[in-house]
Amino acid sequence: MRTVVSAIPREVKDGFKYDEIPWQRFSHFYGPGEEISGLLATLASGDAEAAGEALWHLWTDLHHQGSTIAVGALAVPFLLRIAATGSPGLRAETLRLVAAIGRQHLGDGSREGLLEVSEDPLMMEGTTECPVDWTIEAARDAITGDLHLLFPLLPDPDPDVRSATAFVLAAATSEIPRVSSALHRRLAVEDDPVVQVSLILAIAQLAREHQDEHAPAWARDLWSDPGRPTEIRIGAGLAWLCLVDDPVPDALRALLTDPSTDRRSDLLQRVPWLPPVDSNSGLRRCIHEMLTPSIPWNSA
Repeated sequence: MRTVVSAIPREVKDGFKYDEIPWQRFSHFYGPGEEISGLLATLASGDAEAAGEALWHLWTDLHHQGSTIAVGALAVPFLLRIAATGSPGLRAETLRLVAAIGRQHLGDGSREGLLEVSEDPLMMEGTTECPVDWTIEAARDAITGDLHLLFPLLPDPDPDVRSATAFVLAAATSEIPRVSSALHRRLAVEDDPVVQVSLILAIAQLAREHQDEHAPAWARDLWSDPGRPTEIRIGAGLAWLCLVDDPVPDALRALLTDPSTDRRSDLLQRVPWLPPVDSNSGLRRCIHEMLTPSIPWNSA
């Protein structure tokens, strides 16, 4: 899959030439891979109702119980182009699908797991016996090859699009300084709390994977500054916990367990990292797993 995706010519992607993609060599979770091209074409159409239904089917076919499947990586270049040029109303959800294809997340909200791209690198796809890690790598490389489509979406008028764009950019595999700088620049002017937290977690995910030694101090400066908005402090607190192995400082524990933080749980559920952890209480579960890892969430 990594070889197949990397070999797709630019003109095939830009021209939406689905017929030149070997969909038939792969299957999705519920059927043959060649069905995906038709769903992509419908998603790119001007029929809003049909496009919305196609996107629902693409989610069902390409993302199952937190995992992804090989043919999804083939869809990534087209999904990115549809997100950039298609219906604004479906843009955020299309971008979230791209990000979901580029990671495997099975609900781990711990310090080790929240920003992980693949929780089980040894998992094999049941239909193709292809390592899931290979599919994730192919999807992430496709994302990285199309960064030029994503940067213009960071200032999109829709905050859900801005948040989802940060989620996708966190999957980049190269040009990390460029991506991180773009995220930092957006954070400096962003005023939506959900997007602010999304940008912080995206910066932290890139820093964690690519071992940016300056990131922990940056995150600590944010969460420890009482002059910052509470949402920024919460996001930076989660980021800092994922970036270091240090014991939890009393000041951070107090911030994350303060009732004002809990009152923001419903709002911050829109941060795309949190629903995969818990579909209703992602922030609460992350805080619980990070601060009290020895106590199971269901007994909290």
